[in-house]
Amino acid sequence: MPHTPARVPPELLHGSSRVLRPRDATGVYAHPRPEFARLERAGALHRLATGYYVPVPDDQLGRDWRPELEAVALGIAVADEGTASVALMGLSAARVHTAIPRGLAIAVVATSRHRPPLHLADRDAMVLFARRRVSSLDVQHHTGELGQGWITTIEQTTLDLVARPTLGGLPDQALNAAHALLARCDRDLLNELAVTQRRQASLSRLYSVA
Repeated sequence: MPHTPARVPPELLHGSSRVLRPRDATGVYAHPRPEFARLERAGALHRLATGYYVPVPDDQLGRDWRPELEAVALGIAVADEGTASVALMGLSAARVHTAIPRGLAIAVVATSRHRPPLHLADRDAMVLFARRRVSSLDVQHHTGELGQGWITTIEQTTLDLVARPTLGGLPDQALNAAHALLARCDRDLLNELAVTQRRQASLSRLYSVA
């Protein structure tokens, strides 16, 4: 009899994020954790971090696949809090906006609550959660590798990078990205955001060296 490959139950794949947690499967499995471990051993699930998994795409089965770090950060945040209150920001938004050409070992995502950094299991990297009220940020819709959510706009990203360049521990890259994004900004919107968010001094410093 031919071997039937393991598959993630389709009823687990309909959320805004493809990131799955064992608690999401309580209506499918009586004991989700051992079932997730079984699916991981079979190659159907990829473990991102303790308690977080993602289905392996059909065209990547049997390969050494792992999703992009920025997609992982947003996917985990959406899985935990939903799409409305989280957004990629800072260094991660700059990376998606192509202002940082090389991959990073840290991702930054805005969330509604304080939580410790999450160290990933599939690479030497971590997700940093910054408490922000996403409804007060300028964001745009983003469809990534692991689902949908929000990302700060180019203008908001520029302002965040210059206001908090040390967030993520890479201040030089943050400031370089801010300068790269400045040329693509709507200056009127950028100035308006700086006034609304009381970051005029930070923006003035950026203008002074632009």
